Amino acid sequence: MKKIVFQFLALAIVGSVFFACSEDFLDAPPQGALDEGTLGNQAGVESALISAYSMLDGWNDNWGVFSPPWGGAGSNWVWGSVTSDEAYKGSEPGDQLEIQQIELFQWAPGNGYFNVKFRALYEGIARSNATIKLMNSAEGITDQGRIEGEARFLRGHYHFDAWKFWKNIPYYTEADEDFRKPNTDDVVPNIVADFQFAVDNLPEVQDAVGRATKGAAQAYLGKLHLYNGDYASAKAQFDAVVNGGRYALLPCYHDVFTQEGENGSEMIFAIQASVNDGTTEGQNGNFADRLNYPNGGGTFSCCGFHQPSQNLVNSHKVDANGLPMLTTYNDADAAASDPMDPRVDWTVGRDDVPFLGYGLHTPDWIRARDWAGPYSAKKFIHDAGENAASSWSNQQLSTINKHIIRYADVLLMLAECEVELGNLERARDLVNQVRARAAGCAQGADGASVAIDDAGITWGSYAVGTYDAAWTDAGAARTAVRFERKLELALEGHRFFDLRRWGVAKDYMNNEYLAVEKTKRTYLDASGGYEDRHDLFPLPSTQIELSKVDGTAQLQQNPGY
Repeated sequence: MKKIVFQFLALAIVGSVFFACSEDFLDAPPQGALDEGTLGNQAGVESALISAYSMLDGWNDNWGVFSPPWGGAGSNWVWGSVTSDEAYKGSEPGDQLEIQQIELFQWAPGNGYFNVKFRALYEGIARSNATIKLMNSAEGITDQGRIEGEARFLRGHYHFDAWKFWKNIPYYTEADEDFRKPNTDDVVPNIVADFQFAVDNLPEVQDAVGRATKGAAQAYLGKLHLYNGDYASAKAQFDAVVNGGRYALLPCYHDVFTQEGENGSEMIFAIQASVNDGTTEGQNGNFADRLNYPNGGGTFSCCGFHQPSQNLVNSHKVDANGLPMLTTYNDADAAASDPMDPRVDWTVGRDDVPFLGYGLHTPDWIRARDWAGPYSAKKFIHDAGENAASSWSNQQLSTINKHIIRYADVLLMLAECEVELGNLERARDLVNQVRARAAGCAQGADGASVAIDDAGITWGSYAVGTYDAAWTDAGAARTAVRFERKLELALEGHRFFDLRRWGVAKDYMNNEYLAVEKTKRTYLDASGGYEDRHDLFPLPSTQIELSKVDGTAQLQQNPGY
């Protein structure tokens, strides 16, 4: 399988010309002896571009700058999943206390995880800008539109993620020289311009799998418009992706999360991973997500973070028609006899259910079961026999990509737009496409895909129905679309950001999630709940301090912190 392999050699080659947008980066020692004159050629510019891609996972093998790396993960597992209703921190009390504080809404600007995430994103921005600057100063560069299109796509991605976190952020281009910039301007038009340039200049297909394409830029531009509440503009971009004919749902849900299927027809843009590629400890293999493997089970030995919540498991219960129990799913906890959406056992490790090809999941797979619950994260665990690497924990690094945008995500974002624009039947059709695919397979006894009614399934029963009755009520349609996102994209780092942009996070997290989940995970009693200030994350206090000019901070803290 072809992938972009983000070798750390590339980082060393271009490290001497990179700068980041906070002063602590400026004090770092040079990483190489090469200068812009030496790098001012096609190979140097392409290496700079690869280096910009390499920050997508939030990690660059630098414990001194990105420590601990888990908060910088490009998958946003801490920020989009653990902070939401779909996952707990997991592991055991006190291990990575910073994540526990984030889960409990005990947010403080001094929590180092905020700073690691900020630095990772602005390092990506700096590398994107350095690529453009280097290209503009070099001679004989071919395909400049494509190179700048990729660099601006990446710059747009990193800025978008920061905007999604903090909203009030500084925006940087290749022309900036002072990196103590106010965060008072609306950056959305600049991000729109970056993605639009990428749409206009990127090819529909790239020779190297994993590089940004026109379709990826259209999808991301649509996502930005959706987050900004411009449904008509978002729909236009999503329609272009759907009608372009280059993407399709894979036959089986699990195919998306296997080494064989991960770069198939459903991949729009993903963090590419590799192991056994010459780097130390498999640094390119989902390094910032490495805590999220079971803490037992023979094959794995650490660390049991990112444990699925009871709420998420209950969400997979279905009614007699195979449809989600949209308002009653959490009235009682799921039992082995309950019919379930088969996506549950591709996503969650449950006791007495086969865990891919590793045998049955049992209670001793959980590090602190009474504290963090009985479930293990499963969606991104490599199948038995797939390529993986070990370092201080066995088989903990793999080549499974982390999707930033995949086709099912686009279909459901388009369905959202259609609901808000009054096209309810189109929204129903789009949701049904996703549900029909979910009905295409279940996990079999040896981890292989089987039909959902296969006789070998003895640990439960699966059912998936489609919405056959016409959608005539916008409120009901909206609920169905949002619930489908919860099921389809579980543990992929989207959920908390969805709840916030829908404007329901405070009410839902306090009155539906925490009020119930506290009775099952008693450590959640310490949570003060979601307050208005949690609509935005706090800017890291370190970055505010570093932004000072003549004693005056250029970065202004978000309200409530």
